[in-house]
Amino acid sequence: MNFSVYAVGLPLVAKSLPLPNKVRLMCGIVGLYLKNPALESQLGRLFEPMLEAMTDRGPDSAGFAIYGDEVAQGWVKLTLQATTEQYDFKALIAALQSRLDAPLDWFQNASAVVLKIQAEEAPVRAALAQLAPTVRIMSAGQSIEILKGMGLPREISERFGLASMKGSHIIGHTRMATESAVTMEGSHPFSTGSDLCLVHNGSLSNHFRLRQNLRREGIHFETDNDTEVAAGYLAWRLQQGDSLKQALDKSLEDLDGFFTFAIGTRNGFAVIRDPIACKPAILAETDDYVAMASEYQALSSLPGIENARVWEPVPATMYIWEREPAEGARS
Repeated sequence: MNFSVYAVGLPLVAKSLPLPNKVRLMCGIVGLYLKNPALESQLGRLFEPMLEAMTDRGPDSAGFAIYGDEVAQGWVKLTLQATTEQYDFKALIAALQSRLDAPLDWFQNASAVVLKIQAEEAPVRAALAQLAPTVRIMSAGQSIEILKGMGLPREISERFGLASMKGSHIIGHTRMATESAVTMEGSHPFSTGSDLCLVHNGSLSNHFRLRQNLRREGIHFETDNDTEVAAGYLAWRLQQGDSLKQALDKSLEDLDGFFTFAIGTRNGFAVIRDPIACKPAILAETDDYVAMASEYQALSSLPGIENARVWEPVPATMYIWEREPAEGARS
């Protein structure tokens, strides 16, 4: 199995400085990328304590994006989410199948549904917008599923059965709201492109202008969250033909503010910090996995962590791991 790792940086403009405790504890991000396919059946179990370890950083809401259970070419997988578990998804799926007359499969997970349908993404989105305007499309692609909501990380993990999930890689976020309201929609991860998602600790100062510019380029936003703008920016760069590496390189020039990002794609996992790097991050790598977190305590439950290479990501430097898409599946 082939892996590629990139670490390319810009000149540093400042060193990380200690911050007041209240600021330092704003939000937590975690990610786990499996290099060993034999561990794919354990992905959720390994990741659950990582997410819950970030509770103090984000007690308002939490979420995660998991990659696995990939659909075939010609199919698309969407994660839909309603505000309550009582939403009549069965009626919605029946109406959707009648409207599109396409083979599909689906299952409900608490207030969410994972829908797999043999169709192009655009007509599915258009039909859902007409049939169920209050239902949110959290993600779309061939592999990604995004599940999130308000509540403590443990509550979110238990609500969606995180521990039993399988896959190749996963990123998560615990939120302490500072820039926008505490809502399901404002929770991370954010996805504005196929199989693309992003979680963020920090604050962007130019998100309003970027949102306006990206809307003119056809990027759609559903919240006023600055993280969604960062996700939209990366989606736009990839649409322009950039590789993930090129898109992240451009982000260091175009995104103003303080940030640590963890990014997931269909076959990749990336971490990047802004040039000042006042938002914490730590990486750990073994022969079996790459893990990242805002604090080391979130990595301490991983097998073999005592023998892992552990380091702080360098400011203005991108770290990317890529491989062929995994064939992990939900239990």
